Amino acid sequence: MGAAGKKEKATKKKEAKDARGSKHEEAEERVMEEAPRARSEPEAPDGDSGGGGGSPVDSGSDYEDYSEDGDSDFELSEEDVESGEEGAAGSGSDQDDSEDGNSEEFELSEESESGESDSQEHKGFVKTSNKGKSIINHAQDDSGSEISESDQRAEESDSSEDEVPSRNTIGDVPLEWYKDEEHIGYDVKGKKIKKKERQDKLDSFLASADDSKNWRKIHDEYNDEVVELTKDETRLIRRMLKGKAPHAGFDPYPDYVDFFKWDDAKHPLSNAPEPKRRFIPSKWEAKKVAKYVRAIREGLIKLDKPKEEPRFYNLWGDDLNSKDRAGHLAYIPAPKPKLPGHEESYNPSLEYIPTQEEINSYELMYEEDRPKFIPRRYTSFKSVPAYENAVNESFERCMDLYMSYRAWKKRLNIDPESLKPKLPNRKDLKPYPVTCYLEYRGHEGAVVSISTEASGQWIASGSADGTVRIWEVETGRCCGVWSIGESVQCVSWSPLSELPILAVAAGQDVLLLNTGLGNEADQKKIKDLLQVEISGTAGDSDEQPLVSWLQDDRHKHEAIRLRHFKTVTSVEWHRKGDYLSTVTPAGESRAILIHQLSKKLTQKIPFKLHGLPVTSVFHPSRSIFFVSTKKNVRVYDLLKQKLVKKLETGLREVSSIAIHPQGDNLIVGSREGKLCWFDMDLSSQPYKTLQCHSKDITNVAFHRSYPLFASCSDDCTAYVFHGMVYSDLNQNPLIVPLEILRGHVSSNGRGVMDCKFHPRQPWLFTAGADSVVRLYCH
Repeated sequence: MGAAGKKEKATKKKEAKDARGSKHEEAEERVMEEAPRARSEPEAPDGDSGGGGGSPVDSGSDYEDYSEDGDSDFELSEEDVESGEEGAAGSGSDQDDSEDGNSEEFELSEESESGESDSQEHKGFVKTSNKGKSIINHAQDDSGSEISESDQRAEESDSSEDEVPSRNTIGDVPLEWYKDEEHIGYDVKGKKIKKKERQDKLDSFLASADDSKNWRKIHDEYNDEVVELTKDETRLIRRMLKGKAPHAGFDPYPDYVDFFKWDDAKHPLSNAPEPKRRFIPSKWEAKKVAKYVRAIREGLIKLDKPKEEPRFYNLWGDDLNSKDRAGHLAYIPAPKPKLPGHEESYNPSLEYIPTQEEINSYELMYEEDRPKFIPRRYTSFKSVPAYENAVNESFERCMDLYMSYRAWKKRLNIDPESLKPKLPNRKDLKPYPVTCYLEYRGHEGAVVSISTEASGQWIASGSADGTVRIWEVETGRCCGVWSIGESVQCVSWSPLSELPILAVAAGQDVLLLNTGLGNEADQKKIKDLLQVEISGTAGDSDEQPLVSWLQDDRHKHEAIRLRHFKTVTSVEWHRKGDYLSTVTPAGESRAILIHQLSKKLTQKIPFKLHGLPVTSVFHPSRSIFFVSTKKNVRVYDLLKQKLVKKLETGLREVSSIAIHPQGDNLIVGSREGKLCWFDMDLSSQPYKTLQCHSKDITNVAFHRSYPLFASCSDDCTAYVFHGMVYSDLNQNPLIVPLEILRGHVSSNGRGVMDCKFHPRQPWLFTAGADSVVRLYCH
């Protein structure tokens, strides 16, 4: 081909391109003219399928109006896609298949699609209604299939530009954290997103009856809003419910390619010949069969004979003698009904038929004496009516048979959840100590004992380093330090706020210290009270003295030293502040002594101790005295001088006891980690036994005003419980576990040594072997 031929061919190509461009412009003008008409009027089902293909909307695509309120929503079904493909194939057959362009309309549709994405003025394939909903038209691809615009966007777009960002910005946080809150999260500006009121079942039913699109609405728990699904989303959901792929263009079953079979295959995977053993009888199996045959002949193997069923069956016989039922212990045979007689006949004799007077007399009888059946005569068997009580009697008979075995049932079907006590919610029982608020540091050894002052402003602590410190509760400031010289066993404040006297047990001595707190009048009264005129002994002159009352001037304030002959482990004050009791476990008959501060007298209790005493406590309002040994707790009346009650703990070894402020209940802690609650008006046995700690319980305590009690242990934890005691004697005390307080560190195998409640606030003080005193607040 020469240069002239090439030039002529280029000229023809340019003319064809100009023709396609002019045809494309005419098609766009026709589309823009028909677009308003398509919005207002639906296309007729039998429209012109010819027309030269000027409109991008083919006759194969049908529009369906799904909206009743004027919205023009059209959905493209699978049948429409198939019809559209047939129409596209038919129109394509009429066109000439040249090299320059076998489908000018296909190029037109591609250009119109690109024009749709580039400009909003040319809406060749998407027509938008008043509410912004799109009408889906058809687009032809290279293979002649039609794809909806939503599917094209799903395939082309892989970004989140069209997605609406979530209002809730709490991050990857479970919504259960906001279950009890009034909001579900925070928006971008940091404001709380309030929860909306959820519709009940009746409102949702009425909404579904009023709104035809209510079935599309779902609730978004993350953003707490109702989202309406689009038609494309519902179409995808329907396809997934039917077990299909979400997108229609996806082929879940492509052609399988077997890589191990091909047309030119001449050999299998394994070309090994068949083994010889497959054609020769097995010798091993023959030996095994011969062995079984010899065993059967010798009688070593006995074959079960087929069970012969009886030829006849005793229908009216009793099943008690049946061999099949002999092995059942709880078998109860069903009662046999009475055989029918002549009076049950449909045509009985005249002597069986009662007269009218007899029938009237039946109505006057009691129901249990009244005849159950009254005979009647009928001309034929067909005229006999149905038995009116047949259904009821059959049901009762079946119920008797059904319940007869259940009466002998030994095993109980009990739901484990029903055995758990129905306890109130912990949030309804506030306030109670939860978190550590302050730490009181200064001791060098383990803090053995602590005690709170009556006003709640001060707290005293005694340590194994031989010092006693007084702390200000709210600030944690140490206000005073006393060096005792020996390891402190117990400290206890006087219950009177006007007499801030501190009793300290260290070794064989009990020191009554003047802390220097209070005003001048209180200090003058304390100094007069802590003066011993003549240092001497207290007790009978003929016998060995019980205690020596000595004036101690070694400390910065006045103090009295009570010298015992054995080590003192516990000191407890009486509610009036004049008496205090001391416990000396090795003192035998003088193990428990009661001292009177005003008269400087000491006396022993007039009761015989059964075992080694652990601790002693005064009743908060009566003249009752509690003495705890390692096994039991004995309750004495000091005025009548007699034993009131003996409480049997059942524990291995008692470590501490505490009395409820009302005085009718007490708790006992043990060395095995168990906590017992006693209701003295109820029984001498424990009302509740709680296995809470894994190691020894060192102390237990009640709060004076709040329904709280606590226990501390060597496992470095303190348990807080809700213990409500009701004034109604018919209602048992309510015990609810509330909180486990941690924070102390184990030292030499010891954990929390002592715990005390604040007298006015729901606060708990704990003393640990790590030389730290902690304050837990609500």
